[in-house]
Amino acid sequence: MTNSADSNLSGREHNADPYPYYARLRRESPVHKVILPGKEAAWLVTRYDDVVSVLKDDRFVKDRLNALVPGQSDRQPWMPAFAKPLTRNMLDVDEPDHTRLRALVNRAFTPRRVEQIRDRIESLAEDLVAAVRGRERFDLIGAIAQPIPTTIIAEMLGVPVEDRHKFSRWSRRIVSADSSAAAMLLALPNFWFFLRYIRRLVLVRRREARDDMLGALVQAEADGERLNEDELVAMVFLLLVAGHETTVNLIGNGVLALMEHPEQMEMLRSDPSLIKPAIEELLRYGSPLKTATERYAREEVTLAGVTIPRGSLVFAVIASANRDERQFTDPDTLDITREPNRHLSFGTGAHFCLGASLARMEGQIVIAALLRNITRWRLAVAPRSLRWRRGFVLRGLEAMPVAVDQWT
Repeated sequence: MTNSADSNLSGREHNADPYPYYARLRRESPVHKVILPGKEAAWLVTRYDDVVSVLKDDRFVKDRLNALVPGQSDRQPWMPAFAKPLTRNMLDVDEPDHTRLRALVNRAFTPRRVEQIRDRIESLAEDLVAAVRGRERFDLIGAIAQPIPTTIIAEMLGVPVEDRHKFSRWSRRIVSADSSAAAMLLALPNFWFFLRYIRRLVLVRRREARDDMLGALVQAEADGERLNEDELVAMVFLLLVAGHETTVNLIGNGVLALMEHPEQMEMLRSDPSLIKPAIEELLRYGSPLKTATERYAREEVTLAGVTIPRGSLVFAVIASANRDERQFTDPDTLDITREPNRHLSFGTGAHFCLGASLARMEGQIVIAALLRNITRWRLAVAPRSLRWRRGFVLRGLEAMPVAVDQWT
């Protein structure tokens, strides 16, 4: 089954409300073939149990070369030499490389290191809210949601203050590109500038040891092995992009969901102890990622009665799984007290999100700070006027103008 709704899965209109489309796929075509903007075929897996299967089943691999039949490896899309190190990032490799890279980054991205920055996140959130206090209107994304995770991951990695706007700009242009040749060509300069910057940063840190995460990555060792330069560059790129893009969407999509459900926002404001289950529900309801990153079928696999051929590109649709009526009661209802809430917004299995604890902490602190400081607020524009970012994997707003009727 293919139809017009499949035609622009990266577009703003689709991203504004993809849920009716996903609900129809779950009912009628739970494993669904689509043609991407780059003319490549892909399979969308939309039911919760099947999504979990794709994320955990080692028949679905991350490295495409591990899935191709003889001869296919000679016909891979062209990639400029400067971008090839990115293919060795932790998200895009299989065992044993994934275990080795994850073990090395775990030595730098420790729970202790994350917990140590709680006070910094709290003070930054209060500073950013104070900067807009008294205004009748401000952009939640530009003023709050974007600066928080951008600043925190940059500080953790030791990126100089004056350079942070650069990587944020490069990142947003990269993740908004679809798979078409034209979009990827336009994104190439951003890849080049970003990777050149990271290589310089790594060289400086090799010469000048510092107590930050990049310094820890340079020194990290597991079973006698360290990250080589290309692996370091790929790891820093991944941490800088993944370390802030999804959290921006968590905060933006989360606040929007609360504004759309004022009774839930008032419940949270009157009982701040609900912030942890509230963030879990906001992650489920407004999934910052529509899909997990790509997988490839290493062999022929049958899911929901549909056979996916070997070598096929497969996307596990997290936003659909998070609204699956087979897993969640009243899935289209926002309920900040929902329990249990086994959403898949951070994935599952070997590639479970390394930064889940940091994203949760940032979301909890920022949304709690906003509700403490603002008594009454609303969207400053009609919901249909909100501009959603383009992109196949991520789902988030470019801007979110809010009007404040009463500050605390």
